Amino acid sequence: MRVAAVMAPSTGEAAAMAGGVRGLRRRGFFGASTAAVAAVGAVLMASTIGRPADAFYLPGIAPNNYQEGYSLTVYANKLTSPKDHVPFDYYSMGYCAPKSGRKPRSTHLSLGQVLIGERHEPTDYELLMRVDEPCKQLCEKELSSDEVNTFIKRVDLDYLTKMNLDNMPIIMRGPTATGEEVFRLGYPVGFQLNGTSERCLFNHLSFKVKVHKPTFSRAAIYSPPGGQEVYRVVGFEVAPESIDGGCASRAAGATPKHACVTEGRSATVNWTYGVSFEESPLEWATRWDPLLNATPGVREIQWFSIINSLMIALFLTAMVALVLLRTVYLDFARYNSMDNEEEVQEESGWKLIHGDVFRPPRAAGMLSVFVGSGMQLIAMMSVTLGFAVLGFLSPANRGGLLTALLTCWVFTSSFCGYHAAKLYTNLGGENKKAVTLGSAFFFSSIAFSVFFSLNLLLWFNGSTGAVPFLTLLLLLLLWFGISVPLNVLGAYAGYKAKALEWPVRTNQIPREIPHSSAVPPMVFAVFCGVLPFGTVFLELVFVLNSLSNNLLLYYFGFTFIVALILAVTCAEVSVVITYLTLCKEDYHWWWRSFVASGSSALYVFAYALYFLWSQPKSEAMPFLSSMLYLGYASLASLGFGLITGVIGFYASFRFVLACFRSVHID
Repeated sequence: MRVAAVMAPSTGEAAAMAGGVRGLRRRGFFGASTAAVAAVGAVLMASTIGRPADAFYLPGIAPNNYQEGYSLTVYANKLTSPKDHVPFDYYSMGYCAPKSGRKPRSTHLSLGQVLIGERHEPTDYELLMRVDEPCKQLCEKELSSDEVNTFIKRVDLDYLTKMNLDNMPIIMRGPTATGEEVFRLGYPVGFQLNGTSERCLFNHLSFKVKVHKPTFSRAAIYSPPGGQEVYRVVGFEVAPESIDGGCASRAAGATPKHACVTEGRSATVNWTYGVSFEESPLEWATRWDPLLNATPGVREIQWFSIINSLMIALFLTAMVALVLLRTVYLDFARYNSMDNEEEVQEESGWKLIHGDVFRPPRAAGMLSVFVGSGMQLIAMMSVTLGFAVLGFLSPANRGGLLTALLTCWVFTSSFCGYHAAKLYTNLGGENKKAVTLGSAFFFSSIAFSVFFSLNLLLWFNGSTGAVPFLTLLLLLLLWFGISVPLNVLGAYAGYKAKALEWPVRTNQIPREIPHSSAVPPMVFAVFCGVLPFGTVFLELVFVLNSLSNNLLLYYFGFTFIVALILAVTCAEVSVVITYLTLCKEDYHWWWRSFVASGSSALYVFAYALYFLWSQPKSEAMPFLSSMLYLGYASLASLGFGLITGVIGFYASFRFVLACFRSVHID
């Protein structure tokens, strides 16, 4: 955290900063880059004119000011591929090792960065602020046959090298078939020479560093020492080339040969680089905006996704309004106007099962555990998405999203225990210890088992995605030291809470359910899960495509809107299914209300399988990469099913309570 004493801005400066804050917040809702600046501006404007005030930057996203000639460090992150989901360390290939001979250690890694396999390792590229270098040799290295084979394998799998400078990711620009300029994160390891079996390595990197010279005023947090000019990094681009012979070949003027290697043969490669600096009008506060807005068609797809989801929600809302509300209102009027018991016996419908509608379902303990786990996931996602929409999860804070999710999951464990215990108490359950342990270990044990199994496979393959042993101990400490105790405390509060009083009494002998349909009711409920899936289908397509193509994903505003529409859709679907179930004099509505919306997870997982199968050369995808995809897709689908199932269950629960509280039962 950086702290500085600053003078309060003048009235004109405050007005200008207020406009900047509003602009950042508008961009932040649908994909802004830096809301931390807005927070600093708000603190500055809140201070009294003429008096000093304390201001701070959020961790990891404070601007760095560099004087001309200052040394800039290029950091290596990892190697990734759209065809292989296994990340590798930058120095696991034949790249130039540090001059010290020791592999550098990562610094300033968050828990989220470690979990996604990202590293922060310094390289030997020497960049001096505002000092251009046309060509400079990094090293000349003899690649062994094994290193050559590793290069060839990763060239064939389209691996990309990820780096960053001043926390800005390296990008490579290029035109598309339509003439539109786009970018990709990182640069390829190499390419295959047309018509041959040789692979050529990108051994020369032409860096372009875009800098901005800030204009300081009385409200500045930093003033240049001695009046010297300072600059801020606002862009980091690269143009990779394959050049045999190093800088001497490049300076000769003739078209140089490519630096190619052949499988099974050693080779000598000259690694060189050049750097140029370009002054940019782009300010530091908005330096991420070109990356986040590089694909203008994405925003249109997002709006189309929202409109599609909204149409489904409106259709269901109209169904509920025309069928349920009108029908239930007429039912209330008819049931409340009955004068004698004979008329009641002649009637059929949901009122006749008033003595069984609140009868505890089968596997009430399991249902309580599912509901508790779903409530924990809802709390976790709501808090994280709320902070993301407000702009606190900046893309500059690498791994921040995953760290926030894990932190929120740990500290919302009490929600799981409380809701599981309270529902189980209302259902009259007696095996309280089993429900408490189930709520504490059901989802977390599945998630940890999947994660640990995949982590072993990554460790055997030498991937940076393998979590170190100390990090595993930290995760276990968070689980058993914080999550489980909070869950137990929540369960204790749930058991001590006052039990709900049902509006009607439950008969001792269960009522016989008439057989009215050839299709099992639970199967029909599973089919209804396609409606919630339809509301998130386009959003799911966008997310999977972004992850597959290594695009930045920072559209939390759209995600927030789709999440609200999804919640409404799940509630309406489950209410409709519950009402139809009760009208058939069937009081087994508990599990069906959960499955009606929760079954959308099956469709999500099915589409994830289709997406994997539809990818180019999916049959050539390595086994470990397929296992990673399937493991995390199944875990995400399970979480999605618990979230949607709980929303539908509680909507139906409130609906049934409202129905039987509104009629007169003798």
